[in-house]
This record gives sequence, C-alpha cells and structure tokens, in this order.
Amino acid sequence: MAERRYGEPAPKTIETIAGADWYGDELNRQRYQSTLFADLDLSEARNTGCVFTECTFRRARFNGSTHHGAAFVNCTFAGCNFFDTTFTECKFVGSMFDGCQFDSMQVVAGDWSFTGLPGADLRKASFRGTRLREADLTGARCQEGSIRDVDLSGAWLHSADFSNCDLRGSDLSALEPANTQIKGAIITIDQTIIVAKALGLDVRRK
Repeated sequence: MAERRYGEPAPKTIETIAGADWYGDELNRQRYQSTLFADLDLSEARNTGCVFTECTFRRARFNGSTHHGAAFVNCTFAGCNFFDTTFTECKFVGSMFDGCQFDSMQVVAGDWSFTGLPGADLRKASFRGTRLREADLTGARCQEGSIRDVDLSGAWLHSADFSNCDLRGSDLSALEPANTQIKGAIITIDQTIIVAKALGLDVRRK
C-alpha cells in the first residue's frame, strides 16, 4: 500500500461489505461510514449525492459508472478500476489511491484537495475545473493527459511527468521544472511567465 502524506495511517473500518453487486443500480444519497467494500461491483451505476466517509474500497469496479455531487471523504482505494467513470462536482478530500486504473476517467469540477495519487497512471484520464490543492502527485504519469483549469497550488509534483499534457488554465505555481518532466506540455501565454520564473528567469516586459 502506498504511504499517505506524512505517513498518516489509513482510517480503520468497522464494517465489511464483501462482493456486493450494485451493477447498474441507482444510488441516491446513501451514507456509509468506516466501511470496507471488498470486490464491490459499481459498474454502470448512477450515484447521486451518496456520502462515503473514511471507507476503504478494495478491488472495486467503477467501470462506466457516473457520480454527481457525491463525496468520498478520506477514503482509501486499493486496486480499483475507474475505466470510463465520470465524477461531476464530487468531493474526494483526503482520499488515497493505490494501484488503481484510471483509463478514460473524467473528472469535472469538484474538490480533490489533499488526495494521494503517488505514481498514478493518469495518461488517459481527464480533469477539468477540479481543485487538487496540495494533492500528492509525486511520480504521477500524466503524459498526453488533460488537466485543464485545475487548481494545483501546493501540490506535490516531484518526479511527475507532464510531457505533452494539456495544462491550459491550471495553477502551476507549485511546479519545479528541474524535478518535473514538462517537455511538450500545452500551456497558455500567461502560464509561460510562471514557468519562466520557476526556472529562475528574470521576466521583464521590455
């Protein structure tokens, strides 16, 4: 299991739901606290406003599911599959991801601050208008991905690879070009000034 920020332990669970089949289900504002979901099948499910607090998802399948206004607060995701999953205006504050698959995952708006995504393969994932403040993206692979209009202030970006990634409109104030791959990344004119300053250049108008 990848380590959480500052070595904090994962929240303990007090209840286990194993092998639940929620395929294609309509989930509406259910609440779960400190629950371990083992081998949960959420494929094609539609989740509106459900709240999961300090829960653990182990080998859960989210394939093709949609989530709107839902919250996964301080949760742990281990070995989960998010293929073609869409999260719109969802909250993932403090959650940790380890060994998960994110192909074709789409995240629109929402708050993913303080999430742990170290080493995550986000090459085929898309984030738009999302808050990822102080998220751990150490060693994340984001080549040719899309991370647009995202708040990355204070994020841990050491050894992350943003080669050919679309970063237009995102906050790059935490970027350290010497420790991050950014060759071919797509940015705006305004962002070039931020990157230049991060490189230690003295930027002047004339």
